[in-house]
Amino acid sequence: MMAVLSADVSYRTLKVWQRNRDVFMHIWKAEMIWPLFEPLIVMLGLGLGLGRFVELESGQDYIQFITPGVMAAFPMWGTIAEAGWGSYNRMANQKTFAAMVATPVSLDDVITGEVLWGATKGVISSVYILVVALALTPFWDLVSFSEGPLVVFVLPVSFLAGLMFAAMALLATSFVRSNTQLAYFVSLVIMPMFWVGGVFFPLSEMPQTIRTLSWFMPLRHVVDIQRGLVTGELDLSMLMDVAWILVVTAVLYLAVLRSMRRRLIK
Repeated sequence: MMAVLSADVSYRTLKVWQRNRDVFMHIWKAEMIWPLFEPLIVMLGLGLGLGRFVELESGQDYIQFITPGVMAAFPMWGTIAEAGWGSYNRMANQKTFAAMVATPVSLDDVITGEVLWGATKGVISSVYILVVALALTPFWDLVSFSEGPLVVFVLPVSFLAGLMFAAMALLATSFVRSNTQLAYFVSLVIMPMFWVGGVFFPLSEMPQTIRTLSWFMPLRHVVDIQRGLVTGELDLSMLMDVAWILVVTAVLYLAVLRSMRRRLIK
C-alpha cells in the first residue's frame, strides 16, 4: 500500500483524463448507440423472452433479477474496451503516451489518468442503463424505492468498479504486443466473470464449487452491491464486497504501474 501511495502522481493526471474526455466529446454521438441499446436488448430479450421459461426461488420475475446484473456487467465492458483497446492504441499506435511523457506529465500520471478515464466510461454506460431501467420500471417494477432512492448509489459504485476493471485491462495491455492479443484476456478473464459472476443466474442455486470460484471473481462483488441497491435489500455483506473491491483495485493499480514502467521506460 505504501508503494501505491508513493506513486509519482500529480495534478497533471487530470490533464490526461481531460485529453481523453475532449476526444470523446467529439465522437460521443457515435459511441452512445452500443452502451444504450445493447443493455436494453438484453434486458428485454432475455428478461422477457427467456424469462417466460425461468422460475426463480425468490419469486422475482427474471427481468427484475438480471437488471442489476446488467448494471454491473455492461459498464465493465465499456471500461475494458477503453482501458484495453483504447489505451493500447494510444500507447503503441498513436504514440500518445510517449508524447505526454515528453512533457512534465509523468508516466504514473498517464497511467492513473487512463485508469480514471476508463472508470469514467463505465459511469457513462451506467447512466445509460440506469435511465433505461427507470424508464421500464413503471411496466416491470425493475427499481425499488421502498427503502428510498438507493439506486442513485449505483453510479459511485460503478466508478469504484470501473477503477478496478480499468486497472485490470491496463495490466493486460502492458503485456500484449498487438491489440488482437487482448482477445485472450477477454476470453480467459472477462468471459468467465461475465457468465459466472451472478449476472444471469442466481449463485445460490449453483453448485458449491461454482459459488466458491465466483467469490474470487471481481464482477461477482459488483453484482452483489448493485443488486442490493436496485432492489433496496441491503446487507452487511455488501461492506465486505466494497472492501474486497478496494483491496483488489489497489493491488491491480500497483501492478499496472510496475508493469508499464518496465515496458515504457527504457
